[in-house]
Amino acid sequence: MGEEASTVYHLFDWITVGSLNLGFSFLVDPLSALMLLIITGIGFLIHLYSCGYMASDESFGRFFSYLNLFIFFMLLLVMGSNYLIMFIGWEGVGLCSYLLIGFWYKNTSYANAAKKAFVMNRIGDLGFLIAMFVLIAVFGTLEYKEVFAKASQFPMGDATLLLITLLLFVAATGKSAQIPLFTWLPDAMAGPTPVSALIHAATMVTAGIYMIIRSNILFTLSPLTLQIIAAIGVATALIAAFIAMTQNDIKKVLAYSTVSQLGYMFLGLGVGAFTAAFFHVLTHAFFKALLFLGAGSVIHAMHHEQDMRKMGGLKKYLPITFMTMLIGTVAIAGIPPLSGFFSKDEILAFAFAQSPLFWGLGFVGALFTAFYMFRMLYITFYGDFRGTTEQEQHLHESPMVMTLPLIVLAVLSLIGGIINLPSVLGGGQWLANFLSPIYEYSVSRASEVHLEHSTEYILMAASAIAAIIMAILAYQKYVKKQDLPQEDGAQQGSLHKLSYHKLYIDEIYDALVVKPLNGLSKVLYKAIDKGLIDAIVNGVGDIIHASGRGIRQLQSGYVGFYIIMMVLGVAAIVLYGILNM
Repeated sequence: MGEEASTVYHLFDWITVGSLNLGFSFLVDPLSALMLLIITGIGFLIHLYSCGYMASDESFGRFFSYLNLFIFFMLLLVMGSNYLIMFIGWEGVGLCSYLLIGFWYKNTSYANAAKKAFVMNRIGDLGFLIAMFVLIAVFGTLEYKEVFAKASQFPMGDATLLLITLLLFVAATGKSAQIPLFTWLPDAMAGPTPVSALIHAATMVTAGIYMIIRSNILFTLSPLTLQIIAAIGVATALIAAFIAMTQNDIKKVLAYSTVSQLGYMFLGLGVGAFTAAFFHVLTHAFFKALLFLGAGSVIHAMHHEQDMRKMGGLKKYLPITFMTMLIGTVAIAGIPPLSGFFSKDEILAFAFAQSPLFWGLGFVGALFTAFYMFRMLYITFYGDFRGTTEQEQHLHESPMVMTLPLIVLAVLSLIGGIINLPSVLGGGQWLANFLSPIYEYSVSRASEVHLEHSTEYILMAASAIAAIIMAILAYQKYVKKQDLPQEDGAQQGSLHKLSYHKLYIDEIYDALVVKPLNGLSKVLYKAIDKGLIDAIVNGVGDIIHASGRGIRQLQSGYVGFYIIMMVLGVAAIVLYGILNM
């Protein structure tokens, strides 16, 4: 990173062991500056929204203390000048995620969801920890500048860099919810809706993408890792989108949508489009935070009802929420000229340049996205109201403190695409130029797509037209034909059943991992803990107790007994003296 583009603020020397010297210092450069704007900007809007959403909650103060602690750790994560500071923030946001998901801990299922998120993140974090040990062993430091400068001297495909990048990617799969560690994020919807918007849409789940972009030179020199990232990313995008097609909980739809969009970001990283992936991080922060807060506004109006089958016709009761969510839906569906179109299309263009197969799979995922998002919009806001009479009487638009953040995010979702408008559309690719200093050591800066303009136009048109067609198909099915999901969750066909039951992935994990571990724990508890350790501890106690019970007889309190013992003692002393004369 050039001196003119980055500044390191050294606070103090922290760890000095042998030749290893780690300082507590912050790095401010184009990448961290943009992340700071996202975290504090979106964070401010969500804080403002939370003032209205959480106003009646008895733990209002506790909620905001957790929320601000999260912001602190997230800022630490992106501002650190070395991997250790990043890791502190990394673990800190994991802790805050646990506290916020399980905020209403008296509900057992919510507490279990928090534990699930915490444990699955720890699996990924182990990869980060081992990666740091390897970095110290190989480079003798964890400072970004020193690591990247030394790494740039390594040959392409070096085995050591392959190991480091694979370990870092394992960490990213946990935090950024990729296969196989993605099942915690849909369950994380147990937390209050502002938590879902902040942590599980705009900031924490993008930490893995940030870490890979920050370490771009390591990954650029490990093409095999990039291929794995692309494959995992596109698979996650497809699977999550497929599951979202039939979900009836409004927040679950958005949760699987988040997993799917994160998959697109990883696809971008895997094909070397680091800037395009970050562009999608940026636009996704706008429209996904908007969609989650809009869903929160609906839930607030429906008195905490999240089942879309019990909604309908809310357009006339919640006009601001409807208009803003419509903008968010159009943006995430990739319909021009909203922000999501430009960022998603740039990733797909890079994918096409590297592998038409990746483009094809990403394109199918985009079709799914457009369909399930408009499905959610139509079921919630169109048709007749399907809730109770009491709910209908209390339907009302959210207060200004909640709708103002929606309006601001809607505007950002509308115009956010201009940040990195492609040259084929007359744009100057401002974001790519702004971020170029962070690719100083990279073999390829990956800021431009090397495709013919005619090819780019065809790809853009295909993506946009397909998204519009899917929106029309969803309208025909859910508005015109009123073909709504069944109240009892009845399924229609094996594919529908697979999607509705989330591909039975949780059940598979339960059978292959959870139950065997529980069984092993019970065996170890009975054989080792109770049979061996407890037996030794209790045996020692029993021996001491039995000996104490015998010796206790010597302290009987009878004077005659003491006189006899005294006489016997004197006799023993005299006898000892005679024998030794």
